[in-house]
Amino acid sequence: MENQRDKDLLAITHTGDEYEKYMGAVVPPIFMNSLHVFPEMEQYIYQDSTNPDFYVYGRVSNPTVHIAERKIAELEHGADALLFASGMAAATSAIMGTCKAGSHIICMRDCYQPVKQFINNFCIPTLNMSVTYLDGIDVSEIEKSIRPETDLIILESPATFVFTITDLEAVSKIAKAHNVRTYIDNTYCTPLFQKPLDFGIDLSMHTLSKYLGGHSDIIGGVLVSKDAELMKHIKDHVREWFGGIMGPMEAWLVIRGLRSLDARLYQHQQTAMEVAEFLESHPKVEKVYYTGLKSHPQHQLIEKQMSGHTGLMSFVLKAEPEEAVKFANRLKIFKFGCSWGGFESLAVIPLYKSDNKELEFLNLTENDRGLIRIHCGLEGINNLIEDLKQALEDVKTK
Repeated sequence: MENQRDKDLLAITHTGDEYEKYMGAVVPPIFMNSLHVFPEMEQYIYQDSTNPDFYVYGRVSNPTVHIAERKIAELEHGADALLFASGMAAATSAIMGTCKAGSHIICMRDCYQPVKQFINNFCIPTLNMSVTYLDGIDVSEIEKSIRPETDLIILESPATFVFTITDLEAVSKIAKAHNVRTYIDNTYCTPLFQKPLDFGIDLSMHTLSKYLGGHSDIIGGVLVSKDAELMKHIKDHVREWFGGIMGPMEAWLVIRGLRSLDARLYQHQQTAMEVAEFLESHPKVEKVYYTGLKSHPQHQLIEKQMSGHTGLMSFVLKAEPEEAVKFANRLKIFKFGCSWGGFESLAVIPLYKSDNKELEFLNLTENDRGLIRIHCGLEGINNLIEDLKQALEDVKTK
């Protein structure tokens, strides 16, 4: 494991920088240009699109963007990576690049909500696609749901709310046996703590506003695959045509974020582990959902496919859902916001407005309306625990 960490550190710090190309600059320049010109007309006419250092127009490719792509591809053990202007641009491009009109998709129930909305409100009515939603835990259920027209399985592991885990190797074997592509949102773990492509997953996606950016100052997404032909198809026939490429300034900020990813991620992990243990032992907390706890029911599978844990977790109080809102309002360091993965600590109650139908769809109960999701930032372990402790004092339990 340590040997892999050493390789990851080299990818983060030096892959793609090529100092000799940029006058010895330790940080590559930002190519803030929309087009590239050629010394001879023949070079423009007979463009060599197979050359990764061949650039024509910013909607297609950019040198700064390509440096970031090379770093992430190496971290994920992929043949290639593609940067997008948002995580949703990456996710929807993965769907559009692997599916067609009439395709059937198998999707985890608690994957990113906007992805489900894209499937339900665009793919189904516009492209006559269909979808089967599953929890992703029972692998045999996934295999039973495959149809002749199934083209894609969408995973998120760990899952969004209660951090359930999907057996990636088992799913990928089933998918390959049926000639079905697999896609995972790997944002939570980052390539440092989970490498889905090594388990046979076809496409790994990251939302770059989270840990890979790390500073809460960019929007972006990335797709990575070991399948170079699939990546070329998505690049040429989805990203280029829909115009979803990331801009050079944002790509440069991704490069900056990657350089500190290892240090930040291990600090997030250390902080979150102590916070999770504090919450799990607190008499007013009913349940803590965190992949680093030995009490996680899928602990063995977690150890098999994850090498670490990050700063995100959820917990439920021994109280009515309304008490969760009062608890949150007493927090001083944790701010209220929907994102996570930056330097700041955040709290949100994502299911509070959910009706019984939505909770039933997610296999959750009425009590889970009070589920509190927190991201443990970099403000210091003791500071965060003290903040949670004082907010818990006045919780009125059932």
